[in-house]
Amino acid sequence: MDALEQVAAWPARRAAVAVTRADEELGAVGPRDEVLSWASVTKLLTAIAALVAVEEGVVDLDAPAGPEGSTIRQLLAHASGLATDDTKPIARPGQRRIYSNPGFEVLATGVENAAQMPFADYLHAAVIEPLGLSQPLRGSPAHGYRGSLDDLLALGRELLSPTLLAPETLAEATDVAFPGLVGILPGFGRQEPNDWGLGFELRDAKSPHWTGTHNSPGTFGHFGASGTFLWVDPEADLACACLTDLEFGPWAREAWPRLADALLAEARR
Repeated sequence: MDALEQVAAWPARRAAVAVTRADEELGAVGPRDEVLSWASVTKLLTAIAALVAVEEGVVDLDAPAGPEGSTIRQLLAHASGLATDDTKPIARPGQRRIYSNPGFEVLATGVENAAQMPFADYLHAAVIEPLGLSQPLRGSPAHGYRGSLDDLLALGRELLSPTLLAPETLAEATDVAFPGLVGILPGFGRQEPNDWGLGFELRDAKSPHWTGTHNSPGTFGHFGASGTFLWVDPEADLACACLTDLEFGPWAREAWPRLADALLAEARR
């Protein structure tokens, strides 16, 4: 795709970006098999594993987990009240959307305890092995996964045409959980509302946002501090995967939405 030529002008030393439909790759640039940090895009893998655990009856979305009064559903939706980088709650569950890395670590521990196996092993069996991803989880279930562009593309294709989760489970996970909550979208400031699904960040009508202005409101995914992202636009039947070695910053806030709009325009021609 011609729009991918934009990536050459990015300030990252290494950048790998690709666009795919559920059954057809449309274009790619950069190294496909180099292993780079996914940072918080890891949360998508952890969320899927937790949802597999729900479908298998290992855990229940509304079972208590995390701070008093919180549930697995609230941990997935960043509505448990836990702080961004602290295990202490700073709000009552369901009151605010507080993006929380510890929340996903608590979530993973809950799945681990219920499944009676290390979370990394459960993730491997439930997600990594079925998708054919090249690497195991060796770090935090909130931000520790490292993988290749091909790995990220496999996840994108899975989310366009689910095989690990029932379609209705993915539909629930990519719909708004606890509507109306206000919160900070990291890197983009206060959003009213700051809509989120069950592990999936939702585009909806957020502005500013890291996806394009022409992405449909139903677009979902995640981005990471390592300069990586995955967005899935079901209306366009398109997923875009990106890995870089440059920390997220002003360059990404400008470059990523511009690339998304160009890709969508080209795909629709």
